[in-house]
Amino acid sequence: MGVERLMPAVVLLAFAVAWAVTRLCCRPGAWLYFLDHPNDRSLHARPTPRTGGVGVMAGVAAAALAVIAAGHAGRALSAALVGALALAALGLADDRAGLSARLRLLVQVLAAGAFLTVGGVAGGWAMAVLLLVGLVWMGNLYNFMDGSDGLAGGMAVFGFGAFAWAAAMGGEAGLAVLCAGVAAAAAGFLCFNFHPARIFMGDVGSVPLGFLAGALGVAGWRAGAWSLWFPLLVFAPFILDATATLLRRALRGEKVWQAHRTHYYQRMVQMGLGHRGTALRAYGLMAGCGAAAVVALTAGFSLQCIIITMCITVHFFVAYRIDRAWRRHRAGESPPP
Repeated sequence: MGVERLMPAVVLLAFAVAWAVTRLCCRPGAWLYFLDHPNDRSLHARPTPRTGGVGVMAGVAAAALAVIAAGHAGRALSAALVGALALAALGLADDRAGLSARLRLLVQVLAAGAFLTVGGVAGGWAMAVLLLVGLVWMGNLYNFMDGSDGLAGGMAVFGFGAFAWAAAMGGEAGLAVLCAGVAAAAAGFLCFNFHPARIFMGDVGSVPLGFLAGALGVAGWRAGAWSLWFPLLVFAPFILDATATLLRRALRGEKVWQAHRTHYYQRMVQMGLGHRGTALRAYGLMAGCGAAAVVALTAGFSLQCIIITMCITVHFFVAYRIDRAWRRHRAGESPPP
């Protein structure tokens, strides 16, 4: 089947499977009905099921099988999918019973290392170590950013949608179809996760999605579909929020592994924008970064530098506005940004 016919079929398949499985996970009494109880990190007030990621990964698996059956999956894509499914299984066990941080980190490192070994890395050991750390960080930061209705699902829709667009432009059919399938699976889940959320993604979905963002970003770079800055710019709304928050807490001497509510998106919700308002504003930033990154791929070096600089500047401006509004909020003044 040609790519022109395969992509719409995979998109519909992934969306339908994710929608159906997520709907099933919403039902009380279902085998995969695990409740997330509010804690110090939570922005929700009542227990909510946290296995929506099962639906996402079911949709991703369906898309992957279709790509493999059509003969468009190479070694790198296959390794990325196996690693993501392994992390999904780990996340499901963690959502169900709780696992030690050391075990979770070990499996994440093994998944990232296996992907890089199978897919191959140019640039020697230094680049391999850098990519290994980046892949592990992507899985964890995506989990950190999955704390507000519609946020992580929306980032997957816009982020992997941009990947699919760029991969199609670069002639990487298998990568384009798979990324489109991941975006469609996230959209199927989002039908139940947009505010007011009936279900959360959980570790079973957030960690493997973050890993896939990094792994497929590396796969596209190795295949020549894009430069290494491209996936970083596409997922910049998540990368910059999570990384800046971690560094800020570390510099203050806070325990970075403890639950908290100081991410930029968390502060936006607490200042009165709510889950819906925060998600819609984030979608604008996500769509803008994705579109800008795709446009930059076709531009010359000078224009690429301008576009990347503009995107980073916008993020810093948004962060500055949120920081200023947060200080006013803490001091008892009103308005949100």
